[in-house]
Amino acid sequence: MEKGKKIKTLSGLVVSDKMQKTVVVAVTLLKRNPKYGKQYKVTNRYKAHDEKGEYHVGDKIMIAQTRPFGKEKCWRVMGKI
Repeated sequence: MEKGKKIKTLSGLVVSDKMQKTVVVAVTLLKRNPKYGKQYKVTNRYKAHDEKGEYHVGDKIMIAQTRPFGKEKCWRVMGKI
């Protein structure tokens, strides 16, 4: 990692653990409409690397951006919250 660079981290809920060494994490963020100020939820799903397969559906976890593990997987599970 380069000096001074921050690692991007997100927290979310595991929604699928059917793949080997991979979990799907749903990350929900609150956004605000710039004109009217109303808040709304936006949910994105990320595939994260779980080497030991220790996280299951319903777990709240922290993920961090890392090198690509495949075509769609460039996040790594840091741990439970």
